[in-house]
Amino acid sequence: MSPSSPTILQDRAAAGRRLIEPLRQYAHRPDVIVLALPRGGVPVAYEVASALDVRLDLMLVRKLGVPSHQEFAMGAIASGGIQILNEQALRVHPIDPATFDEVVARETRELLRREQVYRGTRAPLQLKDQVVILIDDGLATGASMMAAIHAVRAQAPSRIVVAVPVAPIETAEALRSEVDELICPIIPDWLMSIGHWYMDFTQTSDAEVIKLLQRAWQRESASDATAQGRSDT
Repeated sequence: MSPSSPTILQDRAAAGRRLIEPLRQYAHRPDVIVLALPRGGVPVAYEVASALDVRLDLMLVRKLGVPSHQEFAMGAIASGGIQILNEQALRVHPIDPATFDEVVARETRELLRREQVYRGTRAPLQLKDQVVILIDDGLATGASMMAAIHAVRAQAPSRIVVAVPVAPIETAEALRSEVDELICPIIPDWLMSIGHWYMDFTQTSDAEVIKLLQRAWQRESASDATAQGRSDT
């Protein structure tokens, strides 16, 4: 998709609705699963999964922020021991090994905490031969999404799609070569910050993540029960 003119998104739910039509071909398919990058990606992904009537789950990823500039990613980690480094960031902000390891340890603890809080005893993801749609509320360097892509690819899905509302052109092009399809309605030449493109970019809470996941999983359970009832008649 070519760079678009600037567009301000109302909030994350509205951003999710912007992604529905480009993903319409994946609606009502049992082999499709939407994976949100928490926390901000969950409200976006919830809108997509609900409209397309497909499964929703999480891809746990943590950005490795430069200690002196937390918003600047020097890499990212994802479930399954995946670690991605942003070599350019590390050249600009050299980090000694001990400090780097400390950041990795801290973010790994938070990743595991979120896994327990959000998914609890829910069975691990099974992505083999599935169409996986990875969704976040926007991309800056793309380090977190790249870690998510690597984590998903390790499970041999049939197709990987990345769908985000906004990403700078350099990041979008870098990711495009890593996946089967990239959906991104807003592609500015440069990105001051993801929040710059939203009217409401209030931080998503653990409580909101849990509420949306439970709502989606209840919908899936009801849909499965209906389908089972039809097959029994």
